[in-house]
Amino acid sequence: MYFKNKFKNKKVAVIGHTGFKGSWLTAWLNQLGAEVAGFSKDIPTTPSHFELAHLDQNILDVRGNIVNYNEILKFLTDFKPDILFHMGANAIVSDCLEHPQDAFLTNSFGTVNVLEAIRHTPSLKSVVIVTSDKCYENIEWEFGYRENDRLGGKDPYSASKACAEIIFSSYFRTYLQFMPHLSIATARAGNVIGGGDWAANRIIPDCIRSWTKSESVQIRNPEATRPWQHVLEPLSGYLLLASELLEGVEGLNGESFNIGPKAEVNKAVSALIEEMQHHWKNVKVDIDKSHHLNKKEASLLKLCCDKALNRLGWMPTLTFNETVEMTALWYRNWHEIPVSVKEFTDLQIKSYGDFASKRGMVWTKN
Repeated sequence: MYFKNKFKNKKVAVIGHTGFKGSWLTAWLNQLGAEVAGFSKDIPTTPSHFELAHLDQNILDVRGNIVNYNEILKFLTDFKPDILFHMGANAIVSDCLEHPQDAFLTNSFGTVNVLEAIRHTPSLKSVVIVTSDKCYENIEWEFGYRENDRLGGKDPYSASKACAEIIFSSYFRTYLQFMPHLSIATARAGNVIGGGDWAANRIIPDCIRSWTKSESVQIRNPEATRPWQHVLEPLSGYLLLASELLEGVEGLNGESFNIGPKAEVNKAVSALIEEMQHHWKNVKVDIDKSHHLNKKEASLLKLCCDKALNRLGWMPTLTFNETVEMTALWYRNWHEIPVSVKEFTDLQIKSYGDFASKRGMVWTKN
């Protein structure tokens, strides 16, 4: 059992459990033997990984909105969790551009409500607040951003995530550090891919929607680079961080951690598409020149993850090719239906654990 069996029989709350990352975390926590309760506003996409994998069957599935403080407080008060992962967010950059008020209400004010509810939930011992690598003031240099670099953001999504980090810092220094049984930290991850993502205006879902219909996919900003990682990579970091916070490991409480891929996995969109094409037949790609070099989204972003390595012992497991292959295989399985989505999701989590164990990842050791 991974993470030193810390999650077995623990009560774990996941805010944002119906989303892409949240559904994979919920599936993994089920495998780890946790008692899971999820809190989400809705099912965010159709299709939905959460629904296809029937994840509601093994957890307490609660609908609510983090913009409403009373709803999130009631959820935590009723469930009395030991551990909390806060992943609820408006995570689509284009949606945040079109609806900036919702972006700040959900990503910033929603974080206020979650932290205030945490302050009044004495059962909690370990909390991970998930923000984003885009919380940094991105000046598009070639160096990886470190946790003490300047926060900021030109667009509403990035700015709202920077706000969330500032809000966390304020709450920790004013209130949370004085709660003797609570340890809390934030985690900043990059662009995540993997099976079951159906969000609009994301590169892999756009490809799958087009290719499963034998249509050409339009690609914007093909030269933009991103720190691509499989969804299970940051989740392994979140789980490790939560388990270490639960144990009260020194040097973690109140800190923030970058959870990203190795530098060589920072690839252009065009490289991602080229690798995906190896796993699909007769695919078509068009460059949408009207959006080429769209400066509303930054074209260069890297993370420095030395802090996670030094303090947690965490490092990514997969190569870029393995990341893309796992992603493509999930969608091919879904499209061709050789096995159920739940079965294949569980199989990929187990396969990822096997990879990590063979490569000596710290969270696989007893």
